[in-house]
Amino acid sequence: MIPVLALIPLPPETGDALRGRARILRPDEPEAGSAEAVITDGARGLSAAEIADLPRLSHVASASAGMEGIDREALARRSIVLSNVGPALAEEVADHAMMLLLAAWKGLLAGHEHVRSGAWSREGPAPLGRALAGRTLGILGLGGIGTAIARRAEPFGLRVLYHSRVPRPVRWGHVADPVQLARASDILAVAVPGGEATRGLVSDAVIDALGPGGVLVNVARGSVVDEPALIEALAAGRLGAAGLDVFASEPDPDPRLVGLPNVVLSPHAGSATQETRVAMARMVAENILAHAEGRPLPGAI
Repeated sequence: MIPVLALIPLPPETGDALRGRARILRPDEPEAGSAEAVITDGARGLSAAEIADLPRLSHVASASAGMEGIDREALARRSIVLSNVGPALAEEVADHAMMLLLAAWKGLLAGHEHVRSGAWSREGPAPLGRALAGRTLGILGLGGIGTAIARRAEPFGLRVLYHSRVPRPVRWGHVADPVQLARASDILAVAVPGGEATRGLVSDAVIDALGPGGVLVNVARGSVVDEPALIEALAAGRLGAAGLDVFASEPDPDPRLVGLPNVVLSPHAGSATQETRVAMARMVAENILAHAEGRPLPGAI
């Protein structure tokens, strides 16, 4: 059986799929150092020191799409395989991104309050909004989630552009720089991995390039956006609105951000459906078993 070190609690579906085929080890067990695989996630991570203490390690399976806490350079030095569950959650997160996009662009919260407060009957109809069709959606990061967002955007009449480090063989236009992408976009959706490589990628310059009519949607990680700059821009009207599923400080976002009327807030719930969480749990196990058996990994990085 495969010795697997679990650094996070495992959902029942993961344990069921590995039962009889893997021996689950806990960090406080004497045998933990013999692990050939580790299950962790982006938040718990896996440090270089921890990797060094696992001489037989050949595979690290992230139970999330995030991998920001995993020392990928240390893995690469030993040719240790890394996988995640991105394919299991990409469609769900893309649905969530479109919900935030539509709510922020269409001013759903303002309309909701207009009805709820009685202003509709006292003051008449709410101000007119803006059509979505014919606008440009820029996607920062065209991995599985970004691609799923792009596919959903086209039926709404959105033109799609994207930025990634390497251009992809896709029908959407590649833009070489995040600032240029924001300048060309009405809406900017952020779908890049977290971690130091992308920290502050959505800078004050990117936010200013998106402009006072623009909308920012973030379903990636809070660290990717310069949050103080975002708060300033939203408060000053230099950015029109934002739809945010992630924040720099979770689960306690900056009160200044929470208090803004032009922000749609979601509690890091992009993948939070029963069906998707089950699929994620099963993919962790499938990645472990596929690597041990020499098969292609469904969540290979």
